[in-house]
Amino acid sequence: MELHQVRAVITGGASGLGYAVAQHVVRNGGKVCLFDVNADRGQSAAAELGAAAHFLAVDVSDESAVTAAMEQASSAMGGLNAAISCAGILGAGRVLGKEGPMKLSQFETTVRVNLIGSFNIAKAAANLMQHNAPGEDGERGVIINTASIAAFEGQIGQCAYSASKGGVVSMTLPMAREFARIGVRVATVAPGVFHTPMVDGMPPAVYESLCAQVPYPSRLGKPEEFAQTVAFVIGNRYINGSTLRVDGAIRLQPK
Repeated sequence: MELHQVRAVITGGASGLGYAVAQHVVRNGGKVCLFDVNADRGQSAAAELGAAAHFLAVDVSDESAVTAAMEQASSAMGGLNAAISCAGILGAGRVLGKEGPMKLSQFETTVRVNLIGSFNIAKAAANLMQHNAPGEDGERGVIINTASIAAFEGQIGQCAYSASKGGVVSMTLPMAREFARIGVRVATVAPGVFHTPMVDGMPPAVYESLCAQVPYPSRLGKPEEFAQTVAFVIGNRYINGSTLRVDGAIRLQPK
């Protein structure tokens, strides 16, 4: 579909990669509804985007809240044909840390937000999209999840995060195969190290070291480059069931 036709729910849409996607869609004539747990930031982000944007405070790990919010979003935008999951947490920590084994609650929370949250969004969106009028090739919608290259090369301290993102990658193909009958595509983007608010507080030396690890170009990814990738997936109907790495050829080392 063309970007001006897009009616998208974007989770984690108030900042970082999610906000970059929202900016790109709105700039090209589409409409968005931002889902985020940070109400102040979400309302501010929607206001900055203008009349084509809406905001709903949503915890993606809450099944009933996601279902209700998805219906609200569809109503507010006059339809729903794209769902882009960018909400996520790092959940960093060693399995056997200095203060003892990782608490199960930490692992569980990371999986709930990153994996279960993506699943909740996908199923709620597909449930509504299946009733859309079919477009070219019978397409009724597209679901795009965000994984991470940590799904493939998790570092020490990323056990929970890597497990959650690995789950996102693994559910992409079976979900795409199932949703083929309703004309809804499913794809995943696995970004490398991107410049988001999470890296703003890094000491310059750490930041420069991180950039140097990327073969080419030797810098962090720009949020708009992630947004361009999402837009490419939206516009290319033959991308389905796949995970696309966007990482400057970096391969994460053990630590």
